[in-house]
Amino acid sequence: MLTMGAVRAHRVRIRRQTFTPTRKTTMNTTASTRQAADHGGAVRAWADLPGPRPLPLVGNALQVQVDQVHIDLERWAKQYGPVFKIRLGPVPVLVLRDHETINDVMRDRPEGFRRPAKLDEIVREMGLHPGVFNAEGDMWYAQRRMVMAAFSPSHVRAYFPPLLGVAQRLAARWHKAAAARQVIDLQADLMRFTVDAIAGLAFGAETNTLESDGDIIQRHLDKIFPAFYRRMNAFAPYWRWFKLPQDRDLDRSLREVVKAIDDFILQARERMRRDPTRLVQPHNLLEAMIAAADQPDSGVTDADVAGNVITMLLAGEDTTANTLAWAIHLLHRHPVALSKAQEEARRVVGPSLADLDMDKLAQLHYLEAVCHETMRLKPVAPFRVVEALKDTVVADVAIAKNTMVWCVSRHDALSDSYFQNAEDFSPDRWLDSDAAHAASAKRVSTPFGAGPRVCPGRYLALVEMKLALATVLSQFNLDTVDTPDGREAREHMSFTMTPMGLTLKLSSIPT
Repeated sequence: MLTMGAVRAHRVRIRRQTFTPTRKTTMNTTASTRQAADHGGAVRAWADLPGPRPLPLVGNALQVQVDQVHIDLERWAKQYGPVFKIRLGPVPVLVLRDHETINDVMRDRPEGFRRPAKLDEIVREMGLHPGVFNAEGDMWYAQRRMVMAAFSPSHVRAYFPPLLGVAQRLAARWHKAAAARQVIDLQADLMRFTVDAIAGLAFGAETNTLESDGDIIQRHLDKIFPAFYRRMNAFAPYWRWFKLPQDRDLDRSLREVVKAIDDFILQARERMRRDPTRLVQPHNLLEAMIAAADQPDSGVTDADVAGNVITMLLAGEDTTANTLAWAIHLLHRHPVALSKAQEEARRVVGPSLADLDMDKLAQLHYLEAVCHETMRLKPVAPFRVVEALKDTVVADVAIAKNTMVWCVSRHDALSDSYFQNAEDFSPDRWLDSDAAHAASAKRVSTPFGAGPRVCPGRYLALVEMKLALATVLSQFNLDTVDTPDGREAREHMSFTMTPMGLTLKLSSIPT
């Protein structure tokens, strides 16, 4: 339950002001007009901000583990407060933990802040093109309109029958595993499910990775996000001069993914040639992008189309699959919540998936609460990093153009100041009848981001998650959900936050 009495006496906001920053003394600050007045107009200097002591040359880079960096930053956020500084090599970074300030930063995109320019550089260097995730400026506006239309609730509802078919294939795969008492690689199978779902909805393509053990596209996609993350955090771009085995393996996977994308586009163009009405009423995201790209002065090119295909495949696979894996792990660890989720799934869905539809899916309130609680505790993006596009003021700190701002977005979601017993897994907190509490909770826990660049696929993601949970809980008993050491799943940061090594054993419910 959100603790409403913890609302601050005043809210820290962004405020732009004209100033001439100098690195030595003038990275200084105001908070809001009211706060500046409280301090007599005085502001703090960058040098006076708290933070861990940097080492020469490397700064604080050696004080964090790359695959656990979110935990290290959350620890520092508790130690140094809502606004502090770090240095990663030569790069100064402002770190925020307050959800209101973070949300203000998120709302100031794309005009005030952007994703780090290095991300776009690495994407292009890998031979890929920007999609809506890392597009900026006018390019982002043009692509955003197309993507939002494609992922509208009405579009997702119309797509539900084939989406249900993907869930039925997942159930069939797991019934075979249950009969053979096989151990299931949980994340790998869930990624097959999400790849099949997003490929069908966004591209009208039948990938069917769930019924294939061959050289499937999912195996190649799985290598791209970790490569982004490694290269974003590398001290030097060594791959430009020599390539390690993992880099050569990545190149092979990129070639396979690009070939698959070209095939998706060719198939879509052929469908549109045979049925010209699709030019006016596209059936999926890819057809909508092609139709837009073919319009005079559209501002959308074939490269933009290809960039959004890879964006949707990557984002649609990794984030939803990881959240589902965390949810199944947490449910197994909490028998009372598991029992409630099973009762609801079996009552609403029944013994067969065949009659499940969007109306029944909407009745799965507890399963939706499980999704929200999982994303509060285990968000796939526990932090966000943006880059200032101009001189600006964040909280009470004036920062120069190109300054990195690191948003520790999970901090407040795990704080007892905002949620009772915040560390506990309690889906019931999302079933509160008080709409104000629920709305406030969603401002604190923002797994899909905030502001204009909030995730356009959030509605589809919730539908996919509820459908997958309804499938497993209505058809199976969770016998074991194991980790390599038998403890809580380890959080591994690799562009998204992943549970390490989860395996699953199921038994089918007798019909």
